[in-house]
Parts: sequence; structure tokens; C-alpha cells
Amino acid sequence: MDIRSFRTVKMVLRPEDVIPYTRGHLTPLLWAVKGKYEEVVELLLKRDDINPNTADSNGRTPLFMAAWAGHKGMVKMLLERGGVNPNTADHGGETPLFRAACNGYEGVVKALLELSDINPNTARGDGETPLSIAAWNGLGKVVRMLLEHSDVSTNPANAYGQTPLLMAAKYGHEGIVKMLLERGDVGPNTADQAGETPLSRAARNGYGGVVKMLLERNDISPNTQRVGGETPLFGAAFQGHEEIVRLLLERGDVDPNTANNRRETPLFIATCRGHEGVVKILLERENVNPNTPNKNGETPLAGAVWRWHNGVVKILLERWDLNPNITDGNGETPLSWAARGGQEEIVKMLFERNDINPNTADDCGVTPLSRAAGCGHEGVVKMLLKREDVNPNTANDRGETPLSEAAREGHVGIVRILLERVGVNPNIGNLAGETPFSQALKCGHYAIAKLLSEHRNLIPTLDGAESAALSSTEPSDLDQSFSRMIRRL
Repeated sequence: MDIRSFRTVKMVLRPEDVIPYTRGHLTPLLWAVKGKYEEVVELLLKRDDINPNTADSNGRTPLFMAAWAGHKGMVKMLLERGGVNPNTADHGGETPLFRAACNGYEGVVKALLELSDINPNTARGDGETPLSIAAWNGLGKVVRMLLEHSDVSTNPANAYGQTPLLMAAKYGHEGIVKMLLERGDVGPNTADQAGETPLSRAARNGYGGVVKMLLERNDISPNTQRVGGETPLFGAAFQGHEEIVRLLLERGDVDPNTANNRRETPLFIATCRGHEGVVKILLERENVNPNTPNKNGETPLAGAVWRWHNGVVKILLERWDLNPNITDGNGETPLSWAARGGQEEIVKMLFERNDINPNTADDCGVTPLSRAAGCGHEGVVKMLLKREDVNPNTANDRGETPLSEAAREGHVGIVRILLERVGVNPNIGNLAGETPFSQALKCGHYAIAKLLSEHRNLIPTLDGAESAALSSTEPSDLDQSFSRMIRRL
């Protein structure tokens, strides 16, 4: 029945003429409720043969439709009819109370909660109840009405283990968190399936007011770890929430060194993400360990260097008990990483420490000087060579020296810088017997070969293969005299 106007319906039909048939899975009563024709609903409800609980194909009754639309007048009319079931859920498990609570229709919620047979705890398919959905959406007045009902359950968990308190904390609804915490039956430490508690959710999402309220509870557990091992402090440090980090550290029972499953501490993750303010706050605590490595052996300092967080590096190096020489899983130090990346500012900061070791080799025997030379970072090479304690001839496991690395890679500027250093030996061969000179020739770096040949200490040697290669190559970028000189060697 297509209901367009109450006047038309009233003129054409008397109550006893209404045929309660369905059309398109909708009864006349459902059509009237859906169209918000309150007077037509009143007309239809006067018939004794109208079933007010008949649902559409989705299981939605007239009461559900009226509650969904927030039509308080229709809801009251239906409830006064008698025989209406207020707890009938649709195919998704949502009741009229759930839908009204979800949409924040306070008048409808109030009318439904006044019923003696109302069930305020019916959950939909995913386990959400009227209370949890209202808490999720931040509907404080609806939450208050539900909490005033004597039968309401305050700790129902949804399919993911999330309680109303956790949902309110997660989205920063301070008023709702306060209401729930005032109840003696609300558990402040209940975790969801991921191990997240109300405190960890609020801390990670940056809701300082919620965190403060939770920390005022004597029964709060501030060190609870989620499934990945992260504590509330870790979550706050990860996101850079300085105020929350400070709030958590003000508690004497918060452990600032608790690591996650990857052995990353709050300090480590803050340094890696470049949160200078959080790093400063953490390092104000004397019991914070600045040297704790992750599972790959990477320390907070190494993490900051590798990610180019110069400000964080500066802050870390000011800590008296920081060890700048700790190696990672590959044997590399922070200086080695800085040399590899050509990070001159960080190298300078590291050298301001009296305890830095500039010669530490990694697991392959590569020193910071070799890293910088092989990668072509002239500025870093100069800085390293200014130190008297740097050995310019240290070879790696393949016998390659910084000079041979630079010669092979074609870094003529670095070769020149190294040759100017007193004590550099240009004749050291690798395990294959190749010298810097022969490697330069082999790789076609003739300018470097010429530069090396002019060095006073060079002892040029070529094997048969190299001589054959030279005989078929005419380097266009060298003068003919050097070309003839090479052929004679």
C-alpha cells in the first residue's frame, strides 16, 4: 500500500476497511512507520488484527524502524498498543534499544528503558551492546541512562574482547570514562584480544585526560604488555606523546626499560622515530638504560644515526653512561653507520666524545674509514684522517684497504686525500694479490691509476690478464705519454 498522504487514507478508508496485507515485504504499518506518517500509524494500530511485531525481510519490526529513526511519538504509540516485543532483534542482532542508543536518540532510549521487560544487554552479532556502542560513539547522556538501569552489564566484551571502558578510553571520551570508573563493578585493566587495556589505548592515542584518570586508580596496572610486548609507556613513546610519557613516568611503579617482543624499549622506539622531546624526558630518569639493544643488536644511538635523527643523536651523546662503541649484529658501530651514510654532522658529534673508537671493524673487517672511502664520502674521510689514532691501512677480511676500496670504486678525490696522508701504503694487495693500482686499471679508472703511479712509494705490478686487458684498451681521457707508460709496466 503506497501511503502518500494521511488525508487521502482517511477519506478513502475507515479503520475496518484496512486490509493488513504485505507488499514488498512491508506491511502497511511498516510502510507508515518508514514514511514517518504518525497519524496513519495511529489509525492502523486501532485494528485488532494488525500484528505490531511483523518484521520486514531484514527482521526489522515497526518498533525497530521507529527507534532507528528516532521517532519518539511512534515509539510511544507502539509501546502503548500492548503486545509489542521491545527486544526483537533484526537479522544483524540489533534491537530497537541498540539502534536508538547507537544513534543517540535519548528520548527513545528513555522510553524503552522504562519498560519492565526490556533487556538492556542484548548484543548484536559482533558482541556490541547498547552500552558499548554508546560508549564508542561518545554519547554521554545515553551512557548515563543505561548505567542507571539496574540490569545493565557494565563489562560486556565484544567479539574482540573490547569493553565499554576500553572503547571510551580508545576514543578519548573522558566524561564516559569518568562515569564508568565511578562504578565499582568496572574492571580498569580488562584487556582485549590484542592485549590492549584502556590505559594502553588511551596512552597510544594521546588522550592525556583519560590517562590521568586511569592512573589515579589504585588498582591500575601501568605495565601491562599487549600481545607484541608493548606497554602503555611504549605506545606513548612510539607516538611521541610527551605529556603522557611524563604522566606515566611520574608513577614509581612504571618500568621505563620494559621491551617488546623485538627487544625494543620505549627509549629505542622514541629515538628511531625522532621524538626528541620524548627522548629527553626518558633520559631524565637515571634508571633508563640508554644502551639496551634490540634483537638485531641495534642500540638507541645506532637507531638514531641510521635514521639521520641528528637532534636525537646529540641528546643521547650527552648522557654520561652511553657507550658509543657498541656494535650491532653485523659488528657495525654508530660511527660506522655514520661513515657509510656520509653523515658529517653526526661524525663530528661522535668525535667530540673522548671514548669513541674510530677503528672498530665490523664482522667483515671493514672499518669506518673503509666504509666512507668505498662509498665516496670525502668529507667523512677527511674527518677520520685528521685523527692520529686512525689507521689508514687496516684491511678487511678480503685484504682490501681504504685506498683499494676507493680505487676500485673510482673515487679519485678520496684516493688523492688518502695518498696525502703520511703512512698510507699504496702497495698493499688483497687476498687475490690485487693492489689499488691494479684494481684501478682493471676497473678502467685510469685517472686513479695515473694518480697512484705518480706516488713516490708505488711499486707497480701487473699480472698477465691485466696486461692483456690493457693492450686492447686505449683510454681516451689520459694523455698519450701516460698511456705508453702504463703499457710498459
